[in-house]
Amino acid sequence: MKPINLFKPRAVLIGALAFVPSLVTAQLRVVATTPDLAAVAKEIGGDRVNVVALAKPTEDPHFVDAKPSFIVTLNRADALIEGGAELELGWLPPLMENARNGKIAAGAPGHIVASEGIKLLEIPTSFDRSKGDIHSLGNPHFMIDPVNVKIVARNIATHLASIDPKSASTYNANLAKFNSKLDAKQAEWQKELAPYRGVKIVTYHRDFVYLGQRFGLNVVDELEPKPGIAPSPAHLAQVIGEMKRNNVKVILVQPFQNRKTAETVARQTGATVIDAPQQPGTRGATASWFDNMDNLIRAIATGLGAQK
Repeated sequence: MKPINLFKPRAVLIGALAFVPSLVTAQLRVVATTPDLAAVAKEIGGDRVNVVALAKPTEDPHFVDAKPSFIVTLNRADALIEGGAELELGWLPPLMENARNGKIAAGAPGHIVASEGIKLLEIPTSFDRSKGDIHSLGNPHFMIDPVNVKIVARNIATHLASIDPKSASTYNANLAKFNSKLDAKQAEWQKELAPYRGVKIVTYHRDFVYLGQRFGLNVVDELEPKPGIAPSPAHLAQVIGEMKRNNVKVILVQPFQNRKTAETVARQTGATVIDAPQQPGTRGATASWFDNMDNLIRAIATGLGAQK
């Protein structure tokens, strides 16, 4: 009697898998510094990528808790997406140095700088740290301007195609789909905020200037006296005076900013404090960049409408 080969089914299965590339091709490991960049990367990469974000949705992207585990994550990455414009200057460089991953080193195809090609606002004419957390390359909070996000998506698609050329057609098709959806959504958002063009608002930090420019909202002041500097009583008194003179009735804050300070100012000016998270995943059902923008635009429109 011939012996039974118990391993034959496994061998046959492995042989069969060799003829199904989609089942054995590994996904690209993509690391994004922030959830908004990760969300766009998922749209462009689709099932060809496995994307993780280092920062939590509720963290200030300037001051992320750089955990040792991030070094391992970066060491194993095929691609890194950072915002650029010095957004992550305070925490990313040491992680990169210790990760020792040539695939994502500066200048490598796997190193994607989202700000590349974007016309940054507020580029300082002089560099003076006494003026607060000044970014020498310009304001890095550009991911709430749909026009800028189109550029970011293109940057991601270009780099992914460079490091994974066999899937280039997939990335390009996903980019085209993303742009088509973005055009339609931008028209919706413009219509939703159209009644409030020219309305004056106050924000906690200088993180809504791109949204203001794109949708016609006039950011007249911030609760921070200088970027990254905690509000002082004297500065808040000035802001309160300006809000009263200009009839400003809305203050935008993000989850990691001091809402109690904003509420104190609101009580003295009759204003409304609007929770305006810029990162996907801060609230339920906002996992995608589109979902979060829907939520953000709706919250602002509702808050401004309540003041009419």
